[in-house]
Amino acid sequence: MNQNIQAVLQSIVSAFESGDIPDAVAVASFPIPDIPSTQWSFTNRTIQFLSGTADARGFNQWKAVNRHVKKGAKAVYILVPCFRKQVDENTQEEGQVLTTFKAMPVFRVEDTEGEPLDYQSIELPELPFIQRAYDWGIDVKAVPGNYRYYGYFSPARKEIALATPSEKTFFHELSHTADYIIKGELKPGQDPFQEITAELSAQALSRIAGKSIEDTTGNSFRYISHYAQKVKMSPEKACLRVLSDCEKIMNLILHGRADGIENNQKVA
Repeated sequence: MNQNIQAVLQSIVSAFESGDIPDAVAVASFPIPDIPSTQWSFTNRTIQFLSGTADARGFNQWKAVNRHVKKGAKAVYILVPCFRKQVDENTQEEGQVLTTFKAMPVFRVEDTEGEPLDYQSIELPELPFIQRAYDWGIDVKAVPGNYRYYGYFSPARKEIALATPSEKTFFHELSHTADYIIKGELKPGQDPFQEITAELSAQALSRIAGKSIEDTTGNSFRYISHYAQKVKMSPEKACLRVLSDCEKIMNLILHGRADGIENNQKVA
């Protein structure tokens, strides 16, 4: 194992073992925009996410903000509840009763053009190793703040999306990307060891190359502890379990190579 990488990873594990962990710091997010989908159901927000956008609206909703749908754009369909009025037999009070759902077409912001939206002016800070992501054919973009995630890596869309300027969040998603390149796949969902691997790698990268003055060890400890509980392990033992994978990830990010993988390897 590279001695520098080994020392940094071990220092994190040692801190977990000793309990010498600082309090978690608040993670800043980009502003949460006032857009229609913030009021949508979880199911419809999931449909929006799977459609590759953070903002989808109906035709007239886009028209109201001086944008129009591009010719040939395909709609995404969300589910809208339908109600009817009904009088309660006991109280004689009139109320609404859910009767069914109907499919409603909406269009992604990426499929519209016109006046810029306020949140489109969000700019990412200068993030260490962002060029590594570009070398792998990955787009790194800022997305509006939300109540669901700080960031994600999508192999299918070849992108890292960040809802926060936090460099550790970027390192976490970059580590997922490196893990994907090395293994050729990622397990679906929030796999505990996959998440522990990405977070331990992110914390190590923060210590080696991070520019932030905030100590995020407490945040990583809390995150790793959450997933370690799912596999009935202590945080330090869970970290020891994934050290080898972390070494490969960090070598690929720091030095551009890991087990025959070269830096010019792109996400398929």
